[in-house]
Amino acid sequence: MSLQIPLLRKIRPGYIFVVPAVIMLGLFYIYPFFKVLQLSFYEWDGISLTMQFVGLGQFKDIIFFNSSWWQSMWHAAYITILALVFQNGLALVLALLVDRGIKYGQMYRVIFFLPPVLSGIVVGLIWNWIFNGNYGLLNHWLNNIGLANLSRSWLSDPKTALTCVAVIHMWKGFGWGFIILLAGLQNIPRTLYEAARIDGASYWDIFIKITTPLMLPVFVLVMILTVLGTMQIYDIIVSTTGGGPGYHTEVPVSRIIARMLYSSQFGYACAMGLVFGAVLVMLSIAQMKISKIMKRT
Repeated sequence: MSLQIPLLRKIRPGYIFVVPAVIMLGLFYIYPFFKVLQLSFYEWDGISLTMQFVGLGQFKDIIFFNSSWWQSMWHAAYITILALVFQNGLALVLALLVDRGIKYGQMYRVIFFLPPVLSGIVVGLIWNWIFNGNYGLLNHWLNNIGLANLSRSWLSDPKTALTCVAVIHMWKGFGWGFIILLAGLQNIPRTLYEAARIDGASYWDIFIKITTPLMLPVFVLVMILTVLGTMQIYDIIVSTTGGGPGYHTEVPVSRIIARMLYSSQFGYACAMGLVFGAVLVMLSIAQMKISKIMKRT
């Protein structure tokens, strides 16, 4: 005991405060990950006491033969592409306007940040009412301006459902990009802008030669967060289309949950989750590689 007391005294008190976080990390992140990895090699219905080992068979089926899985991946990719272009584009324009000190800029910061903090289910229900084919606000507005021929059940039409889901997601998510981009813009020294204006540089020249190079790390961060967040979209899907009509708005997360809950293929769902995670990691690495190349040029 006398030898143990000096050892305990040498332990830094700060480590004691880290222990709860390490325990939480192990219980809710590390252990579940390895459990999912284990289950992905077995065929299991989630109830039976026995599991059949199938090795990499489920991964092979997902990657090479499961067309519905890759269709859901394409749906998520489509929404992600729209978000990268239009959601982040809108966020950048608004951030530039507020950074320039427009009137009521502080109020706009609060307004633009309201959609992201709302529940995805609530946002979905609100837009479900807007896009409703019978009494929706959009159809009512189209009828009032003489475009009744364009009215339709927006979330039930296979031609428009996925794009409407993308619009809902972009409306909810642009506030995150706005806040991050605005924070990056406000870290740029104002003296650089003043010197450029004195030299006769236009706003476009200032944006291209000063703002863009200094904001490149922020742009990359926003793009990575956009890709990771949009590819994992689920709550808006549940509260609007449920993956329909048919499978036209089904995304990877909804496909995984459907396999697990409705088909009782827990092992297969775990394998799908790991494949999906690997895709997200590769996308993040690719974006970081591209950003490094852009910095060098």
